[in-house]
Amino acid sequence: MAPTAATASTAGPTAAIGGLGVGVGVGVGVERISVATDEGYGAASITPDGRNIVFTSLKNGPRDGGNAVYVRDRRAGQTRTEPLVEGWTPAISGDGRQVAANAPRQGMSAERIQQRSLDLGLLPVTCGRCNQPSLSADGRYLAFGALRSPGLLRDVMVADRNGGFETIASLGSTAPARPSISGDGRLVAYQDLTHLKEGVYLWDRTTGSTSGPLAGSSTSASLIQLSDNGSKVVYLSGSDTYVHDVSSGSAQLVPNVKGVAIDPTGRYLLYAPIDTSGPSLVLRDLQTGADETVSDQPATAETDSVSAGGRDVVFQSAADGIVPGDTNGKPDVFVRRFF
Repeated sequence: MAPTAATASTAGPTAAIGGLGVGVGVGVGVERISVATDEGYGAASITPDGRNIVFTSLKNGPRDGGNAVYVRDRRAGQTRTEPLVEGWTPAISGDGRQVAANAPRQGMSAERIQQRSLDLGLLPVTCGRCNQPSLSADGRYLAFGALRSPGLLRDVMVADRNGGFETIASLGSTAPARPSISGDGRLVAYQDLTHLKEGVYLWDRTTGSTSGPLAGSSTSASLIQLSDNGSKVVYLSGSDTYVHDVSSGSAQLVPNVKGVAIDPTGRYLLYAPIDTSGPSLVLRDLQTGADETVSDQPATAETDSVSAGGRDVVFQSAADGIVPGDTNGKPDVFVRRFF
């Protein structure tokens, strides 16, 4: 079906309250999650309920012991360190109790995923030569990309914490697959950038079938994220962002923006405007077209950075003054709460 263009509007950006350093349950505003002043922080993701945020330190590289992974419990006001190090954005389960992240091999780049449980320690889903983890809500299923021989081409795989690995796609290139799994573990979206197959695909565990490729105005597409409820697939095609409705097969066009993430319900899209003269991150209500400014200073965000209903958005910025007292000149992790 032909995509429909999303309506843009401005509904009183919340940027005016950006100076408030408030916490969860206190009110709207911005909270700094990374509080140490002697190191910078990178990629971050948030649980659907907005309670837990996983993020990485930028202090060390893989040859220096790796970058630490932290989980901030906003309700308890506590941060715990996970013994998982270095790599791409760490993934967190919906309840905040399990984290999957890349761990470096000795003297080499990160090529191994480990999954840890707050209660059970290291779980039996460690895999070699793999990366790009994505966890189901209960942490049972772990989707990831894995390099294979010959030629170090890429597979898309799903590990079951209860035992077993399943290859859901074998790709003809080494390009990242960026797998994204639904909360119930049923659906996995991934990108295949193999020549003549370039696009986004959706695998269904129930039927064992794969649909796609999804593409917009361009002949190719790259994946952003599958919503936690499995209802929407966000992808880039050309200079536009598309939000594909899994049930109807239709796609909503959001022109001239770079999609970054979608909330677990599939209603709220986080995007970066291509016009850099305005805000760096904006949250759009796809039903009403209303926009809210997340950051009007330089900032970036990752997938899984929006909580359910668009209530919270976690992002990274090296700008000073986003909250009072932040003058360390290093990248920090922040979360904006809208209501």
